[in-house]
Amino acid sequence: MLHAGSVHANDRCNVSDDNLLQDWLTERHIEDVEAIVPDMAGAARGKVVPAAKFGKGDMKMPEGVFAQTISGDYVSDPDNIEDRDMWLVPDPETLRPVPWAADPAAAVFLDCYHRDGTPVAKSPRGVLRNVLSMYEAKGWIPVVAPEVEFYLLSPHSDPNEDAEPPEGRLGWTEGANQPYSIDTMNDFDGFVNQVYEYCEAQRINIDTISQEMGPAQFELNFLHGDPLELADQVFLFKRTVREAAINHKMHATFLSKPMAEDAGSALHIHQSVVDTQGNNIFSDEKGEPTALFYGFLGGLQKYMNEALLIFAPYVNSYRRLASPWSSPVNLAWAIDNRTVGLRVPDAPPAARRIENRLAGSDVNPYLVIAASLACGYLGMVEGLTPTEPTEGSAYGEDHSLHRHIFAAIDALRNSTAMRGMLGDSFVDLYVALKDDEYKEFQEIITPYEREILMFNV
Repeated sequence: MLHAGSVHANDRCNVSDDNLLQDWLTERHIEDVEAIVPDMAGAARGKVVPAAKFGKGDMKMPEGVFAQTISGDYVSDPDNIEDRDMWLVPDPETLRPVPWAADPAAAVFLDCYHRDGTPVAKSPRGVLRNVLSMYEAKGWIPVVAPEVEFYLLSPHSDPNEDAEPPEGRLGWTEGANQPYSIDTMNDFDGFVNQVYEYCEAQRINIDTISQEMGPAQFELNFLHGDPLELADQVFLFKRTVREAAINHKMHATFLSKPMAEDAGSALHIHQSVVDTQGNNIFSDEKGEPTALFYGFLGGLQKYMNEALLIFAPYVNSYRRLASPWSSPVNLAWAIDNRTVGLRVPDAPPAARRIENRLAGSDVNPYLVIAASLACGYLGMVEGLTPTEPTEGSAYGEDHSLHRHIFAAIDALRNSTAMRGMLGDSFVDLYVALKDDEYKEFQEIITPYEREILMFNV
């Protein structure tokens, strides 16, 4: 069935019947279908297909779509790309309207396959599917709930200018931090309402929204659910927020650290695991934490640094992790303590879960969920034990994360564990891309160098 969620039960469609799928498009007067392939950065690649031709005939795209850096250049290492055609297969359960389109349009995610029918290992959606298959083989079903932070910005065209918060409905710019302020959030009421409207139309199951630490910084929570479905929703949510912001003469950014003096933006992942009967395997019959719970924690502590490049994928990402203010800088864990990287919320046994607070909002949602679940999986199958929980603030503990992207690049390149979970071909390509992006950054002379160093050294 074409999954439409509880709110849109009338949108259900039997995907085994192409006629009914076409009926779904016809009933909504859909003119075009955006056929989407999420790339390594989590951006939308793909094709626009006339609705009347959707699902009729093969769709292809070169593998090179995964071998592009954030600036659009192809990876320099030729060993990481053959650029063969991929066969693109729509996932009909992801079909949904595009509410901001000028003419009626729909969007659908594509899965990528080789000619022989094997999945393309470099595809971010495929990487997540592969990790989920490892859980399935154990009779485990992971459940996640992301929390995504972002900033609204005043439009500006000069990249050398500092980013500034936008004017609200009262005509003034927020000048002080107002975390959890209802009045401040109401200042952008039109934008918030449109985000909710767009999300409802797309079956994006968002929960609450709140003002965060920075000026015009917001956090939105998602309901718990299937990891692949939630990754799809986060992907669509980022597009949604950007479009709603433009409609209100603002820009939205998911850059990890867009403002030098203010808090960075994170993507927190709440994670639990249930068995095939729906029982939370992190709690035993008495409601106490299980060995699998501690194993998941231990896996995150042991392997997160090896996978940090996925949680902090750009040079800017490490600016958020440079100081402990509103951001964890280590792999400590604790119960109901937001100063640690791995927080266990105070919750009943059936809802026992682990919140991974280390990722920035600039991540690819498919890859970061896959990597976090991979670390937890390794900890469970290896029977790892975490450290003792932190008492009090963890901000004073040692900075145990990689401080620079080149250290994270080397760590992932040399990680046997991550290669086993995410695949050699994916790791090789991802590392090559990040190598190229770092080299590109190193070629840029920054305002700091021009202002401070130019005439003083």
